[in-house]
Amino acid sequence: MSLNEHSMQALSWRKLYLSRAKLKASSRTSALLSGFAMVAMVEVQLDADHDYPPGLLIAFSACTTVLVAVHLFALMISTCILPNIEAVSNVHNLNSVKESPHERMHRHIELAWAFSTVIGTLLFLAEVVLLCWVKFHPLKKKTGDGSRASNSTITAGEAAAITSTTIMVPFGLIFIVFAVHFYRSLVTHKTDRQFQELNELAEFARLQDQLDHRGDTLPPPGSHFA
Repeated sequence: MSLNEHSMQALSWRKLYLSRAKLKASSRTSALLSGFAMVAMVEVQLDADHDYPPGLLIAFSACTTVLVAVHLFALMISTCILPNIEAVSNVHNLNSVKESPHERMHRHIELAWAFSTVIGTLLFLAEVVLLCWVKFHPLKKKTGDGSRASNSTITAGEAAAITSTTIMVPFGLIFIVFAVHFYRSLVTHKTDRQFQELNELAEFARLQDQLDHRGDTLPPPGSHFA
Protein backbone atom coordinates (compact mmCIF):
# COMPACT_ATOMS: atom_id res chain seq x y z
CA MET A 1 0.00 0.00 0.00
CA SER A 2 1.41 3.42 -0.96
CA LEU A 3 1.71 6.33 1.43
CA ASN A 4 -1.11 8.20 -0.32
CA GLU A 5 -3.53 5.31 0.03
CA HIS A 6 -2.58 4.79 3.67
CA SER A 7 -3.19 8.48 4.45
CA MET A 8 -6.56 8.46 2.69
CA GLN A 9 -7.67 5.39 4.62
CA ALA A 10 -6.55 6.94 7.90
CA LEU A 11 -8.60 10.04 7.07
CA SER A 12 -11.65 7.90 6.26
CA TRP A 13 -11.36 6.05 9.56
CA ARG A 14 -11.12 9.34 11.48
CA LYS A 15 -14.29 10.55 9.76
CA LEU A 16 -16.02 7.28 10.62
CA TYR A 17 -15.13 7.51 14.32
CA LEU A 18 -16.19 11.17 14.41
CA SER A 19 -19.55 10.36 12.80
CA ARG A 20 -20.09 7.51 15.26
CA ALA A 21 -19.32 9.78 18.23
CA LYS A 22 -21.72 12.45 16.95
CA LEU A 23 -24.54 9.95 16.48
CA LYS A 24 -24.02 8.50 19.96
CA ALA A 25 -24.03 11.96 21.55
CA SER A 26 -27.11 12.97 19.57
CA SER A 27 -29.04 9.85 20.54
CA ARG A 28 -28.25 10.22 24.25
CA THR A 29 -29.03 13.94 24.34
CA SER A 30 -32.24 13.62 22.33
CA ALA A 31 -33.58 10.74 24.41
CA LEU A 32 -32.83 12.60 27.65
CA LEU A 33 -34.25 16.01 26.73
CA SER A 34 -37.34 14.69 24.94
CA GLY A 35 -38.10 12.54 27.98
CA PHE A 36 -37.81 15.54 30.27
CA ALA A 37 -40.11 17.57 28.03
CA MET A 38 -42.77 14.87 28.00
CA VAL A 39 -42.60 14.48 31.79
CA ALA A 40 -42.89 18.25 32.22
CA MET A 41 -46.03 18.40 30.08
CA VAL A 42 -47.64 15.41 31.78
CA GLU A 43 -46.77 16.34 35.35
CA VAL A 44 -47.58 20.05 35.22
CA GLN A 45 -50.70 20.81 37.27
CA LEU A 46 -52.96 23.41 35.72
CA ASP A 47 -55.28 25.32 38.03
CA ALA A 48 -58.80 24.95 36.66
CA ASP A 49 -59.93 28.07 38.56
CA HIS A 50 -57.17 30.28 37.14
CA ASP A 51 -57.58 32.23 33.93
CA TYR A 52 -54.33 31.54 32.06
CA PRO A 53 -53.35 33.85 29.21
CA PRO A 54 -54.13 31.98 25.98
CA GLY A 55 -50.77 32.93 24.49
CA LEU A 56 -48.92 31.33 27.40
CA LEU A 57 -50.67 27.99 27.03
CA ILE A 58 -50.27 28.02 23.25
CA ALA A 59 -46.56 28.85 23.54
CA PHE A 60 -45.99 26.13 26.14
CA SER A 61 -47.83 23.51 24.10
CA ALA A 62 -46.13 24.49 20.83
CA CYS A 63 -42.65 24.64 22.38
CA THR A 64 -43.05 21.21 23.98
CA THR A 65 -44.37 19.66 20.79
CA VAL A 66 -41.62 21.11 18.59
CA LEU A 67 -38.99 20.17 21.18
CA VAL A 68 -40.09 16.54 21.28
CA ALA A 69 -40.43 16.39 17.47
CA VAL A 70 -36.94 17.81 16.89
CA HIS A 71 -35.29 15.43 19.33
CA LEU A 72 -37.22 12.42 18.08
CA PHE A 73 -36.17 13.26 14.52
CA ALA A 74 -32.51 13.40 15.61
CA LEU A 75 -32.99 10.18 17.54
CA MET A 76 -34.51 8.48 14.50
CA ILE A 77 -31.53 9.45 12.32
CA SER A 78 -29.08 8.22 14.94
CA THR A 79 -30.95 4.95 15.42
CA CYS A 80 -31.06 4.25 11.68
CA ILE A 81 -27.44 5.11 10.79
CA LEU A 82 -25.51 4.19 13.94
CA PRO A 83 -25.88 0.37 13.70
CA ASN A 84 -24.41 0.37 10.19
CA ILE A 85 -21.42 2.42 11.31
CA GLU A 86 -20.94 0.29 14.43
CA ALA A 87 -20.92 -2.88 12.32
CA VAL A 88 -18.12 -1.53 10.14
CA SER A 89 -16.07 0.00 12.97
CA ASN A 90 -15.95 -3.36 14.78
CA VAL A 91 -14.38 -5.09 11.78
CA HIS A 92 -10.58 -5.03 12.00
CA ASN A 93 -9.98 -4.53 8.34
CA LEU A 94 -8.64 -1.33 6.81
CA ASN A 95 -10.64 -1.74 3.61
CA SER A 96 -13.95 -2.20 5.45
CA VAL A 97 -14.26 1.57 5.93
CA LYS A 98 -15.56 1.77 2.36
CA GLU A 99 -18.63 -0.20 3.42
CA SER A 100 -19.68 2.41 5.98
CA PRO A 101 -22.45 4.87 4.99
CA HIS A 102 -20.94 7.78 6.95
CA GLU A 103 -19.70 9.53 3.80
CA ARG A 104 -22.99 9.28 1.93
CA MET A 105 -25.04 10.10 5.04
CA HIS A 106 -22.79 12.96 6.12
CA ARG A 107 -25.53 15.59 5.78
CA HIS A 108 -27.99 13.51 7.76
CA ILE A 109 -25.44 13.03 10.54
CA GLU A 110 -24.73 16.77 10.71
CA LEU A 111 -28.48 17.48 10.69
CA ALA A 112 -29.05 15.14 13.63
CA TRP A 113 -26.11 16.72 15.47
CA ALA A 114 -27.47 20.25 14.89
CA PHE A 115 -31.03 19.33 15.87
CA SER A 116 -29.93 17.60 19.05
CA THR A 117 -27.24 19.95 20.35
CA VAL A 118 -28.21 23.40 19.02
CA ILE A 119 -31.89 23.68 18.13
CA GLY A 120 -33.04 21.14 20.69
CA THR A 121 -31.05 22.75 23.52
CA LEU A 122 -32.39 26.22 22.72
CA LEU A 123 -35.93 24.87 22.70
CA PHE A 124 -35.29 23.18 26.05
CA LEU A 125 -34.17 26.51 27.56
CA ALA A 126 -37.37 28.11 26.28
CA GLU A 127 -39.32 25.16 27.67
CA VAL A 128 -37.90 25.79 31.17
CA VAL A 129 -38.97 29.45 31.04
CA LEU A 130 -42.48 28.65 29.82
CA LEU A 131 -42.84 25.90 32.40
CA CYS A 132 -41.98 28.37 35.17
CA TRP A 133 -44.66 30.76 33.91
CA VAL A 134 -47.29 28.02 33.71
CA LYS A 135 -46.36 26.68 37.14
CA PHE A 136 -46.10 29.94 39.08
CA HIS A 137 -48.56 32.20 37.28
CA PRO A 138 -51.64 31.00 39.24
CA LEU A 139 -50.09 32.01 42.57
CA LYS A 140 -51.84 35.15 43.85
CA LYS A 141 -51.58 37.29 46.91
CA LYS A 142 -54.22 36.64 49.53
CA THR A 143 -55.99 39.21 51.65
CA GLY A 144 -56.70 38.86 55.35
CA ASP A 145 -60.00 37.02 54.82
CA GLY A 146 -58.33 34.41 52.63
CA SER A 147 -59.61 35.71 49.28
CA ARG A 148 -57.23 36.48 46.48
CA ALA A 149 -56.21 40.08 45.98
CA SER A 150 -56.58 42.02 42.77
CA ASN A 151 -54.03 42.01 39.98
CA SER A 152 -52.91 45.59 40.63
CA THR A 153 -49.41 44.52 41.70
CA ILE A 154 -46.98 41.77 40.73
CA THR A 155 -47.80 38.57 42.54
CA ALA A 156 -45.33 36.12 44.04
CA GLY A 157 -45.85 33.68 41.15
CA GLU A 158 -45.26 36.35 38.53
CA ALA A 159 -42.15 37.49 40.39
CA ALA A 160 -40.80 33.93 40.40
CA ALA A 161 -41.50 33.54 36.67
CA ILE A 162 -39.88 36.89 35.87
CA THR A 163 -36.84 35.89 37.92
CA SER A 164 -36.44 32.61 36.04
CA THR A 165 -36.81 34.43 32.73
CA THR A 166 -34.24 37.05 33.75
CA ILE A 167 -31.78 34.30 34.67
CA MET A 168 -32.39 32.19 31.58
CA VAL A 169 -32.15 34.93 28.94
CA PRO A 170 -28.42 35.68 29.57
CA PHE A 171 -27.67 31.97 29.59
CA GLY A 172 -29.46 31.62 26.27
CA LEU A 173 -27.42 34.46 24.77
CA ILE A 174 -24.21 32.94 26.13
CA PHE A 175 -25.20 29.59 24.63
CA ILE A 176 -25.78 31.16 21.20
CA VAL A 177 -22.46 33.05 21.31
CA PHE A 178 -20.63 29.89 22.38
CA ALA A 179 -22.30 27.82 19.66
CA VAL A 180 -21.32 30.33 16.96
CA HIS A 181 -17.76 30.62 18.32
CA PHE A 182 -17.41 26.84 18.59
CA TYR A 183 -18.70 26.32 15.06
CA ARG A 184 -16.31 28.91 13.61
CA SER A 185 -13.37 27.45 15.54
CA LEU A 186 -14.28 23.96 14.37
CA VAL A 187 -14.56 25.06 10.74
CA THR A 188 -11.20 26.84 10.99
CA HIS A 189 -9.60 23.75 12.52
CA LYS A 190 -11.02 21.49 9.81
CA THR A 191 -9.85 23.86 7.08
CA ASP A 192 -6.31 24.08 8.49
CA ARG A 193 -6.22 20.31 8.95
CA GLN A 194 -7.34 19.69 5.38
CA PHE A 195 -4.70 22.06 4.02
CA GLN A 196 -2.08 20.27 6.10
CA GLU A 197 -3.21 16.87 4.86
CA LEU A 198 -3.22 18.10 1.25
CA ASN A 199 0.32 19.39 1.68
CA GLU A 200 1.37 16.06 3.18
CA LEU A 201 -0.24 14.18 0.31
CA ALA A 202 1.48 16.45 -2.19
CA GLU A 203 4.81 15.85 -0.47
CA PHE A 204 4.24 12.09 -0.46
CA ALA A 205 3.35 12.21 -4.15
CA ARG A 206 6.48 14.20 -4.91
CA LEU A 207 8.68 11.72 -3.03
CA GLN A 208 6.97 8.78 -4.76
CA ASP A 209 7.50 10.41 -8.14
CA GLN A 210 11.16 11.03 -7.37
CA LEU A 211 11.62 7.39 -6.37
CA ASP A 212 9.92 6.21 -9.57
CA HIS A 213 12.08 8.45 -11.76
CA ARG A 214 15.16 7.42 -9.85
CA GLY A 215 14.41 3.80 -10.67
CA ASP A 216 13.98 4.68 -14.35
CA THR A 217 17.30 6.52 -14.56
CA LEU A 218 19.39 3.70 -13.00
CA PRO A 219 21.57 1.86 -15.57
CA PRO A 220 20.57 -1.73 -16.34
CA PRO A 221 22.45 -4.48 -14.51
CA GLY A 222 25.74 -5.48 -16.21
CA SER A 223 25.87 -2.44 -18.46
CA HIS A 224 29.18 -1.28 -16.93
CA PHE A 225 30.79 -4.54 -18.02
CA ALA A 226 30.03 -3.91 -21.68
